[in-house]
Amino acid sequence: MSDVKKVVLAYSGGLDTSIILKWLQTTYGCEVVPFTADLGQGEELEPARKKAELLGCKEIFVEDLREEFVRDFVFPMFRANALYEGIYLLGTSIARPLIAKRQIEIARQTGADAVCHGATGKGNDQVRFELSYYALDPNIKVIAPWREWSFKSRSDLIDFAEKHQIPVPKDKRGEAPFSVDANLLHSSSEGKVLEDPWSEPPEYVFQRTVSPEDAPDLATTVEIGFERGDAVSIDGQRLSPAELLTKLNEMGKANGIGRLDMVENRFVGMKSRGIYETPGGTILHAAHRAIESITLDRGAAHLKDELMPRYAELIYYGFWFSPEREMLQALIDKSQEHVEGVVRLKLYKGNVIVTGRQSDKSLYSETLVTFEDDAGAYDQKDAQGFIKLNALRLRTLASRNRRSGA
Repeated sequence: MSDVKKVVLAYSGGLDTSIILKWLQTTYGCEVVPFTADLGQGEELEPARKKAELLGCKEIFVEDLREEFVRDFVFPMFRANALYEGIYLLGTSIARPLIAKRQIEIARQTGADAVCHGATGKGNDQVRFELSYYALDPNIKVIAPWREWSFKSRSDLIDFAEKHQIPVPKDKRGEAPFSVDANLLHSSSEGKVLEDPWSEPPEYVFQRTVSPEDAPDLATTVEIGFERGDAVSIDGQRLSPAELLTKLNEMGKANGIGRLDMVENRFVGMKSRGIYETPGGTILHAAHRAIESITLDRGAAHLKDELMPRYAELIYYGFWFSPEREMLQALIDKSQEHVEGVVRLKLYKGNVIVTGRQSDKSLYSETLVTFEDDAGAYDQKDAQGFIKLNALRLRTLASRNRRSGA
């Protein structure tokens, strides 16, 4: 890797990636192109540009990718109702392929021959970044500092920063109580005080939601409109994808919605405990399932549910740009052609309660399900033959077992 000439670094502007930037310059003697993506993490990003300039970078990219993130990554995933291990809405996982995609695009634009990320060698993110890099450019060189450098402790990193005149804020000198990753879909917290899965997380860990106990005593009612499986409006007002998710985040935060305490199975083989907050996504997930309940045929709905764990696993493992994910996406998107209408929900102390759903494409028939006179729409006597045919194999098995004394 000594022949690296220019590298595109996924750069947050924080202490760790600033150290990585300087380490790349001193270790590889290469030009570094920092790339900072605004995915809705809620931080001011222009300071990252200024810090990169102070570190001698000439080409610097700071980009607002919030709309692309929600439109092209979050919404396609939500069409699938994707949940990893049944509960995790994949907020960190879905952000990595977009960052990696832009790194590769910037590398082509600037003539860089390598890309670099700041993920550690113990986590999932290193896999997600690098699988995406190689899927988009099979010949790209990848630098993963946490797997290469000789630093053994936080104090080693601080010493390196001070030696190279990288400012170290006072709150960064000690060990952080836990690590945080955030974007418009969620925030995740893990490590340190959260590592014991028996210990309840302290309230200061939560950043995106009020405690359900402190949420208002009066429910918030909201109506979400859908077209082709994507949310397009809130209470009749059309919004862009990022605007809509931002609004749902605000509603979810105020009502204590979207907290998750999870022990998950990482792709690299270990279990980890994470605290996730996905306020708007939790509301959106419930609403999408509700509109599907009246617009999707049973066979299509059940097939989607069977495929969902595989789809979610592909995203969690980092295979967003794999052919199998794209194949599943085509099937999922086909299923969403008539998923449109409005869902009404109540948000109350951590709960998302569906109270109504309607659609011009609804398959729900009051005539068929009514206990009153259905004017001949359904002949209940037909059920006898239906049941007997479905029971035929069971009766055959029972007869055999009786003969054999089983």
